[in-house]
Amino acid sequence: MLSEKTLLIKNMVCNRCIKVVKEELEKLHLEVLTIELGEVRVRGDHFPYDEIKKVLEENGFELIEDKKAALINRVKSLLIELIYSDRLENIDMNLSEYLEKNLDTDYQHLSLLFSSVENVTIEHYLILQKVERAKELLKYNELTLSEIAYRLGYSSVQHLSGQFRKVTGFTASEFKALTNNQRRPIDKLH
Repeated sequence: MLSEKTLLIKNMVCNRCIKVVKEELEKLHLEVLTIELGEVRVRGDHFPYDEIKKVLEENGFELIEDKKAALINRVKSLLIELIYSDRLENIDMNLSEYLEKNLDTDYQHLSLLFSSVENVTIEHYLILQKVERAKELLKYNELTLSEIAYRLGYSSVQHLSGQFRKVTGFTASEFKALTNNQRRPIDKLH
């Protein structure tokens, strides 16, 4: 008899991650029903948790079994998805409302839990992610700083520039001029 399970997976941050996780789970003879950042619904006649855990870890992921960790991972996934979908300029609510709506959880609870586990506030985590996205967009050299600020939901270029300098130690222009502008993996930011 086939049964269904939902697996919560840490460090899924992009479409490539989704592809890798899907392929690896299918190699374990699990049918992937739905997959999104941080969450996979699978069907199978058995669930070899040790094998699933091992193959995920070999690919830089982690099976989440703790409810608090799962909630924090969901917060991270929502923020990363929001930033990389270039929807920040169109969001019609503030961050707390967005997270409460999408997670059906009180923002104060989310904020306290996130800060206690990650040692950084949700807001600071979002800033780190936005700066990392700005670095990526600067490196591509396809958009002006003004366009990047707009895409990332900043009220002005000055606001983006200030946060960029505070996080990186460089102005956006200085960063762009660097020949070795190393980026950090988004799952390692905190």
